[in-house]
Amino acid sequence: MARDIDGAIGEGWGGPEQLKGSHVNVVIARRGGATAAALMTAFTTPRPGHTPVLACVGEHPTQYEPIWPPLVMMNKATALTDAHQTITWGAAQLGLGQGVLDAVAEGLLEATDDYIVFVAVWVNPGATDETAIRKANREAMLKAVRVAVKGRDPVAAQALVERRDSVTSPFYSGE
Repeated sequence: MARDIDGAIGEGWGGPEQLKGSHVNVVIARRGGATAAALMTAFTTPRPGHTPVLACVGEHPTQYEPIWPPLVMMNKATALTDAHQTITWGAAQLGLGQGVLDAVAEGLLEATDDYIVFVAVWVNPGATDETAIRKANREAMLKAVRVAVKGRDPVAAQALVERRDSVTSPFYSGE
């Protein structure tokens, strides 16, 4: 890696729309460092409906294999129903893991335990299409890791500054 990525952040959206999409926030931390310690504390303090997990893949729990570099995921949307829990810790976890493995294949990360990838993932509680959610999480994760490792496109960052008076949010209804 060309630069120290301890504390590097990124975000990504994947998928065509809310019911078939996913949003992730990623922080990459050097194992044993202050960033990793702070995030590990936050991520391993479960609250009802929010469960941190070490992302693993495999066909059966007895055959699970952790993603490497280690990927610790936490859901942003409270998982209250069995269906939402299943799609979050099933399809989303698989897609996130595939996204990290894509980042390793692309040379953005190394398959070592020098760094830990932390991700907070939003999956719509009404989502039902497991394949769409897996693909959306894979896409979002790779985008977020690219931003974390390579940094934000400076042209896009400056364009945002220039549009600062006209930016909005889908969750804001004021003027």
